[in-house]
Amino acid sequence: MRLVTFENPSRAWRIGAVTGNDDRIVDLNSACALYLKEHENEQAFERMADALVPSNMRALFEGGDTSLNTARKALSYVLDRGIRAVGVHGEPLSYSSSEVVLKPPIAPKKFFHTAGNFREHHEEATKAGFSHPVMPWIVFFQNVDAIIGHEEPVIYPEHLTQELDYELELAVVLKKSGKHFSSGEAAGYVGGYVIFNDITARDIQRREMKSGVFSFCKAIDTFCPLGPWIVTADEIPDPHKLAMELRVNGQPRQQSHSSKMSVKIPQILSHYSPMGYSAGDVVSTGTVSGVAAFSGDPKAWYLKPGDIMECEIEKIGILRNPVISWVGAYGQKPVPLATQDAYR
Repeated sequence: MRLVTFENPSRAWRIGAVTGNDDRIVDLNSACALYLKEHENEQAFERMADALVPSNMRALFEGGDTSLNTARKALSYVLDRGIRAVGVHGEPLSYSSSEVVLKPPIAPKKFFHTAGNFREHHEEATKAGFSHPVMPWIVFFQNVDAIIGHEEPVIYPEHLTQELDYELELAVVLKKSGKHFSSGEAAGYVGGYVIFNDITARDIQRREMKSGVFSFCKAIDTFCPLGPWIVTADEIPDPHKLAMELRVNGQPRQQSHSSKMSVKIPQILSHYSPMGYSAGDVVSTGTVSGVAAFSGDPKAWYLKPGDIMECEIEKIGILRNPVISWVGAYGQKPVPLATQDAYR
């Protein structure tokens, strides 16, 4: 399944599954209620649907395989009935993509961020003479409030940075809670995969890295595009066999392959597990070569208002986000912040 969080025409946030050629989205909670009533003859069909396939993505993953399998059955049942099928109260069971607005697919409790896992990224940083080495697969936490979805704008805070960069990454969504598990057990925790664009203010990053730690440079509001949907693990048997490409205004910038990870996903998940996972948590796996900062002409490649970024990963899809200026987003100049002086 390709799982989305969407806003329906009534402005309600729901979760759904994308069908066909991305042209229709099935409301999974409503589909489940209909399935339980008509196929399972369940009397408390609405209460059971809310428990098994709730209208919240993190809650769905908290239900683990039971909820995911029920969602699959409900989706199949609705697709067999056709696009004109309606729910138990006559509500639409599916919508065309033009009728809804995609939102960030999930709001995790924790977002584990892996840096330096693709050695090609370390090598390009070294060649570019970046102030600090990109050490292999270090971890830090992303600001979950910075998450935005497909087609939502990245707001360029020109008062904070002049070196806005992109980083294409594959991320994992956990389907159950757990701690202290081995790499051999890691597959049992994987619920699905999603595209992540790790937006980074490089000038702030260089200053932060003098202390050996960085987070502000990647955690500013809107710096965490995630989407367009979560592809469940059964659709991607081997996540290390996926082509990856990021384009800016249609021009390829990052082109690589998930097979180039230095440390594979099971080892990453196991290594971080002593910190504890909750169902619905997200774990990134590192970016590939081709970022603006390490190119031959960084100033020409850094993002600017008006740019369109497209992140594509094989078998998942395309995450697209425009870049807009602060003034364009808020209609006014930014208020001076203490952080400006702190990073000069």
